[in-house]
Amino acid sequence: MHRRAAFAFVCGLLHLSLVCSPRLARAQGLAPELQQKIDQIATDTLAKLEAPSISIAVVKDGRIAYVHAYGNASLDPATPAKPDMRYSIGSVSKQFTATAILLLQEQGKLSLDDQVAKFLPNLAHSNEVTIRQLLSHTSGYQDYWPQDYVFPRMLEPITAQGILDIWARKPLDFPPGTQWQYSNTNFVIAGVIIEKVSGMTVVQFLREKVFSPLGMKSVADVNEAKLGNPDPTGYMRYALGPQRPAPKEGKGWLFAAGELAMSAEDLAKWDISIIDQKILKPASYRALETDTLLKNGVGSGYGLGIGVANRSGHRALAHSGGVSGFTSQNIIFPDDRAAFVAFTNEDASNASSAVAREIAPLLLAKDDPTAPEKLAQARKIFEGLQRGTLDRSLFTSNANAFFDEQALRDYGNSLGPLGEPEQFVEVNQTLRGGMKMRAYSVKFAKKTLQVVTYEMPDGKLEQYQVELGM
Repeated sequence: MHRRAAFAFVCGLLHLSLVCSPRLARAQGLAPELQQKIDQIATDTLAKLEAPSISIAVVKDGRIAYVHAYGNASLDPATPAKPDMRYSIGSVSKQFTATAILLLQEQGKLSLDDQVAKFLPNLAHSNEVTIRQLLSHTSGYQDYWPQDYVFPRMLEPITAQGILDIWARKPLDFPPGTQWQYSNTNFVIAGVIIEKVSGMTVVQFLREKVFSPLGMKSVADVNEAKLGNPDPTGYMRYALGPQRPAPKEGKGWLFAAGELAMSAEDLAKWDISIIDQKILKPASYRALETDTLLKNGVGSGYGLGIGVANRSGHRALAHSGGVSGFTSQNIIFPDDRAAFVAFTNEDASNASSAVAREIAPLLLAKDDPTAPEKLAQARKIFEGLQRGTLDRSLFTSNANAFFDEQALRDYGNSLGPLGEPEQFVEVNQTLRGGMKMRAYSVKFAKKTLQVVTYEMPDGKLEQYQVELGM
């Protein structure tokens, strides 16, 4: 359940289902060239990382612009993935648990700064920890599932109290508020508090207060039972071996920390509600999205159930998730009214995060009529540098000084052997020092490079640098 570091992303059958099909996609206003780029990134990622399937949803300009599924939801028999299929979202569920707490705070039934002991007086260390520290992973309670696999005890059912009786009785890993450490145990405790205060199960409360109002009709509780037909089969691999059906966690292990499954489109509806602030009051959204400071004043990079970051000047809210057989990635850019959802049906796979890493910058690119011309220019310069040559009329005196004889030899000797790139695309654009910065991703069969240019107001380039990329 987001068991890998926070935020941080068959083969024979796979190629048969990578071709885009109208019945597997729904576009609602995405520019054709952007749609093509997204399809290419997703299909390339599936082929490279050998995941069975990826399901995505794109939010642009505050609305769902594209939903698509790639690959196979099941491998035997081969069954194409479809956009309306539900995937387990793992720890992306945590932002919903945090939202339930915030709704209860708005109702005056609790406060983020209440001690846990107010509601669970018999819980170990409950008089030391606040609800806010649970939701921000600063409590010190030890994580009950840090492994990237299902250990034997997890195949048997358990209750929330059973989890707490084992893991919450252990000494705290650190004094509350002094460190950040990801812990699923925190959200089990939060879930117990929600049920005690609301008189409803966590999923019932969310269905009434969040899912139904937002029209999220596909949501399922995989803490109670596994997904079945027609939803995807979850897979796992031993090293680079074949895909095998992944075991399902026993009932109770996903409670409040990773129990939700849904379609990518329904998670995108939730993302839009965050952009538009539909469910919570403004003060609650501020609490959800504000970086939690440790007692020494250092930011944790985490709000309440969701990561917070600055990505190339854009405010980002992000979380990944992983349960047995499934991984997910959700990233929201509230100020840009954009979001991206990616699910895959493979355990501990980097496919969803890899797709998000490449596609998210495309959603932030501003409309720029000169972009195609500048892209062609950047590629032509790159081709020249592969030969150790440069059209100096395109550059400022500073840049021409940078490209001395040694620089041109090194550029030519190192770039020339790579041959023609498979892909050359713009991935980011921003302002810097009175210039326009453009970043390009240049993909070769075995290597990816990044080109960064700085363009002066008169169009000349102050910089053209090439470095290793992801």
